Amino acid sequence: MIKNKFQTLLTTTLFSLCSLSTLQAVQNQQTLYYGGDIITMEGDKANYVKAVIERDGKIIYVGDKASAVNNFAGKTVKVDLEGKTMMPGFIEPHLHPSIAAIMLPNDTIAPHDWIKPDGVSKAAKTPDEYMKLLKASIDNHAKEGEMHFVWGYHQLWHGELSRDMLNKLAPNKPVGVIHRSFHEIFLNDAAIKLFKITEEDFKGNPQVDWKKGHFFEGGWLALVPKIAPELINPKTYKLGLEKMTQLMLRNGVTTICEPGFPSSDFKMEYDLLKNEMDKNPPYDTYLIPNGTQLYGMNGNSNEKAEAMMQTLPKKYNTQNIFFLPKQVKVFSDGAIYSLAMQMKEGYLSDDFKGQWMTPLDLFKQQLSFYWDKGYKIHVHSNGDLGIQQVLDYNKEDKKRNPRKNHRFTLHHMGYFDASIAEQVKELGMEASVNPYYLWALADKYAEVGLGKERAENLVRIKELTSRDIPVSFHSDFAMAPAEPLTLAWTAINRETAEGSKFSQDQRLDVFTAMKAVTLDAARTLNQEKKIGSIKKGKVANFTILEENPFKIDTIKIKDIKVSAVVHKGKMVVNKKRVGGDKDAHGCIGSAGDTWCTKTNKCERPWELAKKEKFDNTAEAFKNFCGNK
Repeated sequence: MIKNKFQTLLTTTLFSLCSLSTLQAVQNQQTLYYGGDIITMEGDKANYVKAVIERDGKIIYVGDKASAVNNFAGKTVKVDLEGKTMMPGFIEPHLHPSIAAIMLPNDTIAPHDWIKPDGVSKAAKTPDEYMKLLKASIDNHAKEGEMHFVWGYHQLWHGELSRDMLNKLAPNKPVGVIHRSFHEIFLNDAAIKLFKITEEDFKGNPQVDWKKGHFFEGGWLALVPKIAPELINPKTYKLGLEKMTQLMLRNGVTTICEPGFPSSDFKMEYDLLKNEMDKNPPYDTYLIPNGTQLYGMNGNSNEKAEAMMQTLPKKYNTQNIFFLPKQVKVFSDGAIYSLAMQMKEGYLSDDFKGQWMTPLDLFKQQLSFYWDKGYKIHVHSNGDLGIQQVLDYNKEDKKRNPRKNHRFTLHHMGYFDASIAEQVKELGMEASVNPYYLWALADKYAEVGLGKERAENLVRIKELTSRDIPVSFHSDFAMAPAEPLTLAWTAINRETAEGSKFSQDQRLDVFTAMKAVTLDAARTLNQEKKIGSIKKGKVANFTILEENPFKIDTIKIKDIKVSAVVHKGKMVVNKKRVGGDKDAHGCIGSAGDTWCTKTNKCERPWELAKKEKFDNTAEAFKNFCGNK
């Protein structure tokens, strides 16, 4: 924990760690940071400075300490980092609050452990383990007449799933099992009845298996608007966003972006997001309009969708929510987690088939439309065939209508080779990739689906960076944990969940990887002049680490603790992790325990809310317990 000399800052004003309230800057006051490794991320290597001064949320000085002290008079709060490392605030250029809000408050049963703010959801590695945990989830938490969602299912670990199997587990309780990819769902009869949907509603949709209760890719996109009132349940959704805020602080993230807003219901998603952002958490949220969703919301018209996009910044921007102007997100092929990405060489068996998320005629139309309108285009694309299709379409558009500095960005890029990387370079495109695919999927996909050669070469990032193609990292939360250091660690070490070390020729150096979660992540959003590095004139967003990622064994980078973040000049100090943060009552906050005066013991709020039948919110818990 940051202590002693850090108290100079902490005692300037009062703040509450529990509510994540930030330190309020005193008017006409500046803050001097010194005494640690301050890495600017400017240039082409790890450049260090001795001091940084912030005033009114902006960086006004970067350099040596002596000049800082001598040349900047006035009331100054001095923050001694005491050997900690200060970097630009981490940036998540592709994260989905909508997924976080659904996933975090509901049960998770996935192939790997998931660390949540209230504890760890343990993995299920086999079909037997999965069915045991799924049954327990349904028995303990599902209710008649109320939707129960469980996220994390993956057939390669968990075996077959169907409507009939869910009916046996829950004959009268509505259950929806959301796939690990978040591109699929399985529903039982009770859920179908609750949603009031019929087979006729999806007639002709090839991505719906009504008999199995299985909705995937385009079928999932067609289903979501019909089930939005349950999927975006305000009570649980608000709780999920609160938990997302806790994750952002824990992992040092000071800027997030959701490319593809909304997922289903614009007003409901925006209002709930604004409710959380109105609490002034220590991060900003950027939004990129969902060209495909807005197309459907506007009478299947790209022209009307684009006209709506033009109105969004003026109508909906706040002090910490920003629609990015002249940027749009569209969708190519299916999810890598579903083995639904489009592959040039297909799959090892007929069990898997590539899918197009957008019908190709519409996809081509959308790319040309937004290209001609001068937009920065972001494309979800995963497989080499899916990526190649994007490249081929763009070659036609660029030949017909040449553009410079268009910053067309491919997102995810699960599998590609040197040939594709070279085409990306020639077209002047950029990339935002998810390195975590290698960690989570390579071992299993080497055996099933892709085969050894392709699986061991997932996300070949160095093919891009060696060609000077700008590359950022993202979690696509919850396709990966919202942990920038884990993303960087994976790209640096290329080690998998099973400890395999694959395609070591594609390992990145530490600077390139850390740039991908700072300055290059800002570039993905066209915000590199504002955030992403420590430079005079930029926003004072910093992440303070307990260790320097450039000075430790690279295998330890993902385990570096985030001590604090500074967001627009205001600091929030992190709580300790599980096991080391007992309060005066002996409650371990990071394990989910909070003191309740009424019961006179440590309680897990969500469990107490269920037992005592009050809303699962921090305010309701406080009122019930009578905590001061």
